[in-house]
Amino acid sequence: MKITLIAIGKTEDKYLIEGIDKYINRLKHYINFSFLAIPDVKNVKNLSEAQQKAKEAELLHKQINNGDVVILLDEKGKKYSSVDFSNYLNKQMVGSVQHLIFIIGGPYGFDESIYKRANGLISLSDMTFSHQMIRLFFVEQLYRGFSILKGEPYHHA
Repeated sequence: MKITLIAIGKTEDKYLIEGIDKYINRLKHYINFSFLAIPDVKNVKNLSEAQQKAKEAELLHKQINNGDVVILLDEKGKKYSSVDFSNYLNKQMVGSVQHLIFIIGGPYGFDESIYKRANGLISLSDMTFSHQMIRLFFVEQLYRGFSILKGEPYHHA
């Protein structure tokens, strides 16, 4: 199985980039993982919220193939404990999922066409975090999930 994390916009803060890179490097021991940052939509000042989401959706659809399983990181999504999330990952692998894509949307969330394409929604918290921080939190949770599946001590460190 391959896992891809797609996010709208580049990560700007150096400390977040370093943290994301740390967990991406650790993840490579467990799974074929890639992180794709899609450039921000240009001239957003001239666009409505709906227009911006539609333009982001066009860019996202180009990254998704028919057989991909797409999960949106969304405040309305299902919440998992770390152990439950590791079980979810295992279920996807056992279920012969070829490509699992997680998507972090833009500042206004997702266009309706992306919701329709999605196979599920996951929420990391009831709290709201910046889209920049969610990238780090998610790759850390992904790493934690695989370390749980392998019975490694990271989860209890």
